[in-house]
Amino acid sequence: MAEDIDQPPARTRSSRRARAGATIADVAREAGVSLMTVSRVMNGKANVREETRERVQNAIAALNYSPSAAARNLAAASEIRIGLLYSNPSAGYLNEFLVGSLEQAARTNVQLVVQLCERPQERAAIVRRLIDSGIDGLILPPPLCDAQDIHRLVQQHAVPAVAVASGQPASFLSSVNVDDRAAAEAMTRHLMDLGHRRIGFIAGNPDQTASSLRLQGYRDALEAGGLDFEPDLVVPGLFTYRSGLEATQRLLALAPAPTAIFASNDDMAAAAVSVAHRMGLDVPGDVAVVGFDDAPQATTTWPELTTIRQPIADMSRAAVQQLVDDIRAAREGRRPALRHLQMAFELIRRESDAAA
Repeated sequence: MAEDIDQPPARTRSSRRARAGATIADVAREAGVSLMTVSRVMNGKANVREETRERVQNAIAALNYSPSAAARNLAAASEIRIGLLYSNPSAGYLNEFLVGSLEQAARTNVQLVVQLCERPQERAAIVRRLIDSGIDGLILPPPLCDAQDIHRLVQQHAVPAVAVASGQPASFLSSVNVDDRAAAEAMTRHLMDLGHRRIGFIAGNPDQTASSLRLQGYRDALEAGGLDFEPDLVVPGLFTYRSGLEATQRLLALAPAPTAIFASNDDMAAAAVSVAHRMGLDVPGDVAVVGFDDAPQATTTWPELTTIRQPIADMSRAAVQQLVDDIRAAREGRRPALRHLQMAFELIRRESDAAA
């Protein structure tokens, strides 16, 4: 009985430990969990229930617990493993993206795990396998930046992730992109300034949110310039070279045919140039062709493409750095903040456009 009377209340014990300098064992006792669970929460690991994570974080706050400077430095310096998932049909885009990611990973002492996720029916299993292996975070370039099945797993397991080039990133993801709508409007306006009034548009993959924004930018420019939107001048594409071939054939079969074609990426623009040449048309004399991305394909096509440059390698570098910052914050017991970085685009003029 005497022991019960002398024992101070739990809240008082917490405050005394806080003044004396709480330990990780104190946090575990306060939260009613194991030392390993506290360690997982502080290291930002995903395999912890949300209510348990919250209980540990409340205990950390109640005890005013702070790891030593040496421990913080050790956590920050320990190896970080980031998964980069890819399923992009454009080899040029993927090459630029990988160059930027690998360079930034080397600078920040990060291990980059590059994983193909080509078949939709296999994606969930691949992501689960990465999460189970203890991956610290994920980079989601297009088109996986908009993949709902991957989003659900990321949210369910609380894995830090950054979506790159999504037109409408999920609310729980950090992101890096450009203003697709403004960029497409600028390119369409450029063609109109050259005197073109019938401008064909090859849309991107409908599963990617950036595609609808680029189409909207095209329509915005037409409306601002007093031109009617003609549905026949918009044809679907999939961001692939083959889809660009089929789309261009449809556009150039119209009567009258468009005097300019704006493709939603450079692969489809290169296909448009190829079809025009096959039909005996001069580019840009008979038909101007412009693209989007400024991937390597833009300068290996003849004539070289006028295009919108989105800084692909810089965007991937920024995504890796953003993810590393978030992971280190979680390891130090800080709550990572969602960030949305919008980088500048640039209209690059080359030889594939001319006055109508």
